[in-house]
Amino acid sequence: MNAVNSAITSLFNLLMKPLGVLGPEVALVLVSGIFGILALICFKFISSQKGIKGVKDKIKGGLIQIRIYQDDLGLVAKGVGTVLGRNIQYLTYNFAPILPLLVPFTFVAAQLVVRFAFAPLPVWDAEQQAEWRAGKGTTITIELAEEHASEASKLTLDLPATVEAQTKLVRIPSKGKAFIEVLPVSSGVEDIVVRLDGEEVARKQIVTGDVEAPAVMQPERVGDFFSAFLWPAEDTLADTKLKHIAFAYPERDLRFPFMPDGPVGVLLIFLVASMVFGVAILKPLNIQI
Repeated sequence: MNAVNSAITSLFNLLMKPLGVLGPEVALVLVSGIFGILALICFKFISSQKGIKGVKDKIKGGLIQIRIYQDDLGLVAKGVGTVLGRNIQYLTYNFAPILPLLVPFTFVAAQLVVRFAFAPLPVWDAEQQAEWRAGKGTTITIELAEEHASEASKLTLDLPATVEAQTKLVRIPSKGKAFIEVLPVSSGVEDIVVRLDGEEVARKQIVTGDVEAPAVMQPERVGDFFSAFLWPAEDTLADTKLKHIAFAYPERDLRFPFMPDGPVGVLLIFLVASMVFGVAILKPLNIQI
């Protein structure tokens, strides 16, 4: 999975370079639109276009029958039955080709989230640090794989100079977890180093302050195969004893009216833009959906 995510990330890096000069909002819409067009072109070739057109015509015929013979209950009932039956057939024609498109859809959506949904952690100045209270900082959570949960007592962290620990590392061997609260104190793109019994087992990137954010940025590094679909920017923890390393980044202000920020906003914009671009090419490319 790491090799697949790495290849897709590299491909997106190449795509995003020329689009990046247009600004993140425009780039997000354009990439979403390009995917919508490509997805519909693929749909055209993997679906039964003749079958879809034929069943749509039969649905229209049933609706016309209901309209013309609305005073004849028998013919109306027959028309309703035709419309309902053909609708099921229509959904089958569309649903089957959509299933294989869900895989590229997931990969593209995940890439857009790690590129557009998050902002670096804001730096706390001296005055803000003096007003710190427990729970106001950034909590880093480390979770071990279930079979290694008891080794949580051996966990230690090396924090970069860009963040300062505000609490000790709290270890809970019964749950295989450890927690620490930190404050960003300077700007940078650095790594948190996780050690187990003194030996380095994993790193997690952390981005703070007013810096040029990396091309991809995510708040979690995961260990299982399916979570890797959602968080492709860093290799999985599959070859370590860890299951999860996480903290929360602020949501990026997407500047789209009537749209939420962060991951939800990115996904909604992706869906809307891909559908709008897709609808725009239906007639020119003679695609039946």
